[in-house]
Amino acid sequence: MRRNFDALVLSGGATQARDLPVPGRELDGVHFAMEYLPQQNRRGAGDPVIPGKEITARGKRVVILGGGDTGSDCHGTALRQGAVSVHSWELLPKPPAERTSSMPWPNWPMILRTSSSHEEGGFRDWSISTKRFSGSNGKVEKLHGVRVEFGPTDASGRRPMNDIPGSEFEMEVDLVLLALGFLGPEQNGMIKNLGVQLDARGNVAADKDYMTSEPGIFAAGDMRRGQSLVVWAISEGRQAARGVDQYLMGSSELP
Repeated sequence: MRRNFDALVLSGGATQARDLPVPGRELDGVHFAMEYLPQQNRRGAGDPVIPGKEITARGKRVVILGGGDTGSDCHGTALRQGAVSVHSWELLPKPPAERTSSMPWPNWPMILRTSSSHEEGGFRDWSISTKRFSGSNGKVEKLHGVRVEFGPTDASGRRPMNDIPGSEFEMEVDLVLLALGFLGPEQNGMIKNLGVQLDARGNVAADKDYMTSEPGIFAAGDMRRGQSLVVWAISEGRQAARGVDQYLMGSSELP
């Protein structure tokens, strides 16, 4: 790639969404969360949504697959748009309400967290695996799932998951939102053309000064560390700025 810059900072985020490869995924009405949420941001800003591409929960039965902040945002947005019903489901078991002996301080406690969006209404459930979607005329109408249980931790540190016999069910749906997390930055295009190296997780690899394998090209935020909080993006942006200053000027007085 031809370079016409002295320094470049890659901070495009980790936008490669994790998909759900099950039968019926292609049906209209099954969308990534980040296809849905930005549209509401545009509406709130008074900007138009592309005609024919609108995704709304108004008057629909909504199921959100996946927890976390993105799932919570979908949950609250669907309620405010006037959904008939909103269900948020997670694959993992319901976490405990308080810290247990297996998560001592200062480790991050994997406890149940209820956001203001959840408090507005709707339903939440855990230990559910989605097997397929079905519908007619190209539109989703039903979600087919099963309840699962997790065994004890094995030698690899994982808990094997098994379907619970007889727990299969189906649910009528009009809109399914996939909030299953992200796999890192989108690698086709700019990242590939720049030739920067990636780490084992598929993020852009960078050294202690936030410079990548290509001199003068830096990376910061989710693009470097993977999906995380905005406070980390702010911190990494400042650190990358110091690295750029040092690269261009030979030293830096930035903190």
